[in-house]
Amino acid sequence: MQTRILFIVNPKSGSATGRADVVALLHQLIDKSFFDYNIVVTAYAGHATELAQQAAADAYDIVCAVGGDGTVNEVARGLVFTKTALAILPQGSGNGLARHLNIPLQIPQAIKIINQHYRSTIDSGTINNHPFFCTAGIGFDAQVSAVFAASLKRGLRTYVRLVFQEFLKYVPHPIILDFNGQRIDSYCFVLAFANASQYGNNAYIAPMADIRDGLLDICLISHLNFRKALSISYGLLSKQIATSPDAKYFQTASVLVQSKHAFKFHADGEFMGEAKSFKVEIAPSSLQVIIPESKT
Repeated sequence: MQTRILFIVNPKSGSATGRADVVALLHQLIDKSFFDYNIVVTAYAGHATELAQQAAADAYDIVCAVGGDGTVNEVARGLVFTKTALAILPQGSGNGLARHLNIPLQIPQAIKIINQHYRSTIDSGTINNHPFFCTAGIGFDAQVSAVFAASLKRGLRTYVRLVFQEFLKYVPHPIILDFNGQRIDSYCFVLAFANASQYGNNAYIAPMADIRDGLLDICLISHLNFRKALSISYGLLSKQIATSPDAKYFQTASVLVQSKHAFKFHADGEFMGEAKSFKVEIAPSSLQVIIPESKT
C-alpha cells in the first residue's frame, strides 16, 4: 500500500515561474513507487489549515507545505496532535522552520528528503492560543510584522526599510513576566518566545533553542539605542546575540506577560493583533515532521 501525501501550494509564495517549476519538479522527482500524491492550491488565508486538518482526518500520512513561513505555519497548525507528518518545500524568503530542521532550500534536494520520508517529532508553541513553530513575540518585531503585513511592497528590501522606519519611533513600555514562580518587571523593546533558534534568513534570536526540549527560550531586550541595535543585529546574524549584555534569556514551559499598554504580537512572523495580556506555552512532542535522517 502506497504512502499518501498531499502537497498544499500557496499561489502567492515565490514567483509564478518558481511555483510552476516546483509542480513540474514534483511530478518529475517524487517517488511514485512509494507515494500516492495529490496537489492542491490554497484560495484564501487560512485555507491551508483547513486543507491540512481534512487531510489528517482522511488519514493522509504526510502533508507538505509548499510556500513560505506563513504557509508552513498554516499547514502545521492543522497537523498538531495528529499522526500526519509535516513536510516542507521552502518557497519563502525567511524559511525559518526549514532552516532550523536542516531542510534544503533547493527544491530538488528538498524533494529527495521527502522521498527518504524520515520522521521526527518536535515541540510547538501557542501565544494566546495562536500556534507557532519557530518564534512568537511582542514589541518591536511584532510592530514591524504589522506594518509589513499592511505594505503593498514585499521582499527583504521593504522589510529592512520598515525596520529602520519603525526603530526611529518605537517606544518601549513596561511589562510584567510571571514564570517558574518568579516575577520580572521590565520594559519591552523585544520579547521573543523561541521554540526554534531563528526568525528565518539565519537571524538567530535564540541560538541555543532546542525544538525538542519541551521548553521556550525567552529573549528579553528592554531598551536599544542605535549603536546597541547595530550590535544586536550583528549578534542575530553571527549567532552571538546570547553573549550580548542587552539580551536576557530565560527558559520555561509557560509564561504569563501582562502590561497596561496594548502590544502588537506575532506568531512565526505573521501579525496576530494586539493585547495587554499574553499566555505563551509549549506543547512538547506535538508535531511530526519529515527531516533529513542525519538531523538529530
